[in-house]
Amino acid sequence: MTIDLPLIWAGLIAFAVLAYVVLDGFDLGIGILFPLFREERQRDRLMNSVAPVWDGNETWLVLGGGGLLAAFPLAYAIVLPALYAPLTAMLLGLVFRGVAFEFRWRTRRWKRVWDYSFALGSLLAALMQGIALGGLVQGIHVEGRAYAGGWWDWLTPFSLLTGVALVVGYALLGATWLIIKTDGAVQDRCYLLARRLAVLLVAMIGIVSLWTPLLNARFLDRWFGWPNLILTAPMPVLVLAAAWLLWNGLHRRHREAQPFFATLALFVLSYAGLGISFWPLMVPPSITIREAAAPDASLGFLLVGAAILLPVILAYTAYAYRVFRGKVDDHAGYH
Repeated sequence: MTIDLPLIWAGLIAFAVLAYVVLDGFDLGIGILFPLFREERQRDRLMNSVAPVWDGNETWLVLGGGGLLAAFPLAYAIVLPALYAPLTAMLLGLVFRGVAFEFRWRTRRWKRVWDYSFALGSLLAALMQGIALGGLVQGIHVEGRAYAGGWWDWLTPFSLLTGVALVVGYALLGATWLIIKTDGAVQDRCYLLARRLAVLLVAMIGIVSLWTPLLNARFLDRWFGWPNLILTAPMPVLVLAAAWLLWNGLHRRHREAQPFFATLALFVLSYAGLGISFWPLMVPPSITIREAAAPDASLGFLLVGAAILLPVILAYTAYAYRVFRGKVDDHAGYH
């Protein structure tokens, strides 16, 4: 039996990107919400809720980017020049967010500066990730297996919409995570914020979902052509079901974990919808997975390393979340 190595690697990279989005997403969401909490003690609790796991969550970003370079070098060579500006800005945002974790606990005089660095770095990283996603979805101009577009092709009304939508989604993830990890006044504020963000996110999912098929005839046929409609029709129903679970959980305070996992379901369903639109493309509208893939010999060699590395990453990630489960201790600190 022939093993379809390009397909396996496309699945591995898709999983790594999804893992990054859902894990580092609530880290960034907490940074986005940070300015809404004025008291220093509350801000300490917000940061302590993710301090033990935030750097491990970024492992998935490294795995996704490194895997794309190694397994799909053509896609990497096209996507990076097309999205240099938003990706560079995203990395700068992540740097400021990471440095703020270390420095705000070491100073009194400059603590406010690092608070703003944490918030602005998180907002910038989330916004640029969404804009980069929108720039990819709307299509990249390719000629002769190379990027042939302009410097500002990534900046469009659609990419700005996806950028704002991802900021809202990450903020909702952060709020629902804090519902699990905190209590008292912080938790009460997060319930209120999550209700508002939930309505806004569902509306934005609807707008982006209706706009995406209009960007590309292939996308339109994939969603509304026959018999594809039989498979795609349940997706909006599942999104509405996840939205109902989210809203229900936000009004039943004894179910603290339900809003977080319902929000994760919305992210997973949106990601699955993106996969339905893209398949079998790696770089819309013209580069397929197999066209972008490295030789099978290289993919097979890399797969051995991935088979060893992935279980290790999954194991230490699960262990970290298990060890640091439960509510945040007011007297704890990040050192």
